[in-house]
Amino acid sequence: MDNPFNICIIDDDDIYQFTVIKTLESLNLAQKIIGFSDGEEALNFFIENLNKSAELPDVVLLDINMPIMDGFQFMEEYVKIKPKVGKIITIYMVSSSVDPVDIEKAKSISDVSDYIIKPIKPGELKSIMDSIEKKANLK
Repeated sequence: MDNPFNICIIDDDDIYQFTVIKTLESLNLAQKIIGFSDGEEALNFFIENLNKSAELPDVVLLDINMPIMDGFQFMEEYVKIKPKVGKIITIYMVSSSVDPVDIEKAKSISDVSDYIIKPIKPGELKSIMDSIEKKANLK
């Protein structure tokens, strides 16, 4: 991969975060990885760094079920600040939920690129990053 990405993991499961970080590092898919345990922490980071696109992620792996602010609540707030964000951020909702209601709700949010059921396999992560890189190279 020519341009590793800044990747943000928003998930309250520390073991899952650790596993995804180690996988991204082993595949050399990330330039920088930032993690948050809930949507509110992540949203505050986004707001604090609106004018610092190098600090903001290129890709977000967003869990649905989290304390304080869940993935859907995060997306409601992100949509409000998106016009001020200085870069395109690709967001994937990642959840262990196979509930069709969750899947449809996630897919109905235009700023969510896809819904991925946990655990994310290394090949899936590589495919995601490859597709984002292809889109970036087309621009």
